[in-house]
Amino acid sequence: MAKPPVKPQQNQRPKRRAPAPAIELDINRLNDEGIGIGYFETKEVWLTGALPGERVAFTIEHEGQRRIIGQLRRVLRKSNDRGISSCAQAGDCQGCSLIAMNYPSQLRFKEAKVRRYLGNYPALTGVKVHPIWAAEHKLGYRTNAKLVMAKERGQVKIGMYRRGSHDVVDIGNCPLHHPLINRIVAVVKEEVERQGIYIYNPKTRRGLLRYLTVKVAPESGKAMVTFVTAERNFRELTHLGKWLKKKLPEVVSVQQNVNTAEGNVIFGRDTLKVVGVPDLIDQVGDIRLRIAPTSFFQVHNQQAARIYTQVRQWAALRQAETAVDLYCGIGGIALNLAKDAGRVIGIEVVEEAVRNARENARMNELGNCSFIAGDAAELVHDLAMDVAAGSVAVVNPPRSGCDEAVLTELAALAPRTMIYVSCNPETLARDLDLLQRLGYRTEEVQPVDMFPQTPHVESVARLTPIPATGAISEK
Repeated sequence: MAKPPVKPQQNQRPKRRAPAPAIELDINRLNDEGIGIGYFETKEVWLTGALPGERVAFTIEHEGQRRIIGQLRRVLRKSNDRGISSCAQAGDCQGCSLIAMNYPSQLRFKEAKVRRYLGNYPALTGVKVHPIWAAEHKLGYRTNAKLVMAKERGQVKIGMYRRGSHDVVDIGNCPLHHPLINRIVAVVKEEVERQGIYIYNPKTRRGLLRYLTVKVAPESGKAMVTFVTAERNFRELTHLGKWLKKKLPEVVSVQQNVNTAEGNVIFGRDTLKVVGVPDLIDQVGDIRLRIAPTSFFQVHNQQAARIYTQVRQWAALRQAETAVDLYCGIGGIALNLAKDAGRVIGIEVVEEAVRNARENARMNELGNCSFIAGDAAELVHDLAMDVAAGSVAVVNPPRSGCDEAVLTELAALAPRTMIYVSCNPETLARDLDLLQRLGYRTEEVQPVDMFPQTPHVESVARLTPIPATGAISEK
């Protein structure tokens, strides 16, 4: 007769799985994202925090057919490029893949990336690439943050998605953030827990708070806080906003943005003022800027000011000339150009940014600026009858770069100088090659370290028309 199965005791704990054994590996190189690459058996291994020349021990987090995503456990042989990490959560967060690398090596990595992408195009060989501009402030420089909110095991988390997953890492005292951002995050977390405000759950699609965004004006030490919510809410958000301003008087504006859509797009269409002023006033160089809750603006104030100055110098505008600023955002570059030009026309698809740009022109008493909202290619085409040849054109597109139609229409304006500001060297090189075929030669490129501790690099390129060949000279 078979014995009945033995029932487990009620207080008997399940056995813990033994930790996966660590595997030793040599790191060969960094990819464009600053992640260490090595090879285990026949598969490529990605390890955030590992540097070329190092021997490390790692465990497997995810294994695909061709690639392994690993977790760095120990560095067995260190690279000379390794520095002292300033973040205790770097292994969990993985948002700043170069934070383990000393700063001179970070600069070499970024400058080499710009040179490598330009070198992929024969037409761009010989382009002068200046030494990268280092950042004075390598920590505490981020003046805006977009953070996800979550609740796990009853605990509120405010942070970032861990690379390659939907697990939220509670960032705490992030060394890259402006100190005021970290203080705001701590107070919001405390108040959300104390007031029992529901956090949105993307699986059940229930809850209120989805994201927290913060913008800081470092010159004044003031901040704007925006809560992105799954639905409109007046009572709880007003109560939360008032408590936040009471605890941190530096917060001059609290906003609510309503995003009812699924997915990871942060902002929805509607933004409502909860407490305080509607916009944040920032100072970049000698230009004052009004920034709305959902408007894009550079994260490193000092480096942005240097880029604006470089664009203005390369443009070398005269009072009789016109400048066109494409993807102008809230008008930072356009307003700097307006100090020298007879007229500046800014084009931007985001209507709220255009509203800010117009207000910024009035605030800086620059009446020679006009800003238009709409499709870039169509609007540039329409400018052909209004902008004389020999103007100056500036483009500052998103990471995806410019559509071919935009660059074709821009070249048709026949500007005497074209300046391309880019946050992605891959699409920059692609577009500079296209502009070469459209009759514009790249004269020089200035890389800028806008994002220390991360693999990202900004670049500014100056282009001029290619002289016509084969013309018959008159004697």
